[in-house]
Amino acid sequence: MSDLSKLPVTVITGFLGSGKTTLISQLMQNPQGKRLAVIVNEFGDVGVDGDILKSCAIPDCPAENIMELANGCICCTVADDFIPTIEALMALDPRPEHILIETSGLALPKPLLKAFDWPDIRSKITVDGVIALADAEAVAAGRFAPNVEAVDAQRLADDSIDHETPLSEVFEDQISCADIILLTKPDLAGPEGVAEAKKVIASEAPRPLPVVEVAEGVVDPRVILGLEAAAEDDMDARPSHHDGHHDHEHDDFDSIVVDISEMADAADLTTRIETLANDNNILRVKGYASVAGKPMRLLVQAVGARVRAQFDRPWRPDETRQGRLVVIAEHDDIDRAAIEAVLKG
Repeated sequence: MSDLSKLPVTVITGFLGSGKTTLISQLMQNPQGKRLAVIVNEFGDVGVDGDILKSCAIPDCPAENIMELANGCICCTVADDFIPTIEALMALDPRPEHILIETSGLALPKPLLKAFDWPDIRSKITVDGVIALADAEAVAAGRFAPNVEAVDAQRLADDSIDHETPLSEVFEDQISCADIILLTKPDLAGPEGVAEAKKVIASEAPRPLPVVEVAEGVVDPRVILGLEAAAEDDMDARPSHHDGHHDHEHDDFDSIVVDISEMADAADLTTRIETLANDNNILRVKGYASVAGKPMRLLVQAVGARVRAQFDRPWRPDETRQGRLVVIAEHDDIDRAAIEAVLKG
């Protein structure tokens, strides 16, 4: 790559638990000979996704090429965090040939694209493409794409309802901003669910978009890298619910970090998280736990009541065997005492 060439950046967006980290892990393992770098923008104080990705590091994407921006939206911290991180990656020797940005599951992608117009970097990098991941099972169930007629009926019945839920707006903004949609977990949705999810996406998209089914993050990198979309110059084609606003709020969502003592049984933690999702409307739980008698750390990733737990690596000698979980929900559903009562028993 010539020093005069713009460094391509791929923005990977998608709702909570849609499979972004899994996709990036796969890309890192199959980089098509390119030197990759990764920026992970977490929502919350514990850098879970960054730690997972660093454990997957290989020569073409070493651990020092993986950087985290924790507890802050990239587009809200452009000068303080985003620009220095981009500049640090570009200063590496050898220089990365492609940067992947994993956004927070709660992020609106369009404000991030606007960050690429920042004077210090707009001549150096370009947005190669925006990839939106959508959970086929969730989309088919209509969780993040409410029926417009039903919403209008609610407005007529209740004067206090005058807009769609924040979750639906996030989903729609991610679809609207994308160059390609990856429909994840098609095996859980089944053929009918996949067909329904594609209909929902087509109805939300402002223009025809390619939709590719992806299981366990496995996709040919040539499909999603090298799109040359120059998305930062194509903003009008990517409508957002928040167009016309100079800023955007993240107050719709909140997160807390819960420390948990060593547990006797991994299955017990899974049951507790399922209870939390069903009774307390928790959207997402992710983090680590310690299980008595097990030398390995338990990695926990939950989307609603769907919990995945697996032992990912041995506890290091310098680590305290204590669990830490990030719990994410809409602001009004965050009740620390109630959440801790369930998780800690």
